[in-house]
Amino acid sequence: MNRTFKLLCLLAMLLLFGSCASRKDFVYLQDMDELKEYPVTQKYEAIIHRDDKLSIVVNSKDPELTLPFNIPGSGGYTVGADGSIVSSSAPVTEGKESKGYLVDVNGDIDFPILGKLHVEGMTRNQLTELIKRRLVEEELLKDPIVMVNFLNFKFSVLGEVGHVGTFDVTGDRITLLEALAMAGDLTPRSRLDRIAVIREYGNKRRILYHDIRSKDIFTSPCYYLQQNDIVYVEPTKAKATEQDQRKFSTWSMILSFITTVTSLIFIYTK
Repeated sequence: MNRTFKLLCLLAMLLLFGSCASRKDFVYLQDMDELKEYPVTQKYEAIIHRDDKLSIVVNSKDPELTLPFNIPGSGGYTVGADGSIVSSSAPVTEGKESKGYLVDVNGDIDFPILGKLHVEGMTRNQLTELIKRRLVEEELLKDPIVMVNFLNFKFSVLGEVGHVGTFDVTGDRITLLEALAMAGDLTPRSRLDRIAVIREYGNKRRILYHDIRSKDIFTSPCYYLQQNDIVYVEPTKAKATEQDQRKFSTWSMILSFITTVTSLIFIYTK
């Protein structure tokens, strides 16, 4: 009887500890030291892709000359009477739906007077400099000021997170950690060492895996998300279906009952 009781206790302990993961499996950035400074070496700039919608506002000292280059209400901004850029009274949602320049399947936009501009693969600053240079070279404006912004910057999160979905970003700067926070954070069944970012490069797609237990995530080319990135969080191997979980719960209750009964028998027959 004593031997049987010990075997049952050992089995219960193995089941208990086997179902519990190490604490380190759930700690983010665990290799960072407190108060130690880590340099920020990565310079982030969002890249323009096909199907992006862009707000482009042109300004100069003579606002009347800039009118042909501006879509009224584009991106929620207009050129004021004194040449300054001011907020538009149009709702943001209206501007996003009906205003802005859509990057076509060839990576081009049709800009007033300048015509077709190939913008795919450029950053906002590169497109800004391109438009300014063209306006000056073609003697359309002497001192142009150009503002370029994204109107539909978004990303998607799938897998083992609090809630999956597609999320809109104000501006064009979002980190992988911020994206996970917007998706309700990871769950106890998430693999912290297999967080993937799927990204489009022209006509190709690439996938890069991250281990957010390590500070190395800060040097990843996907730490700052790009337009239309897909974040996928893998589940752990221990993740079970609801039926498997119910079976495990049932067997745990049976084992607990047997252990309790055996203990009582052992105590009263000793």
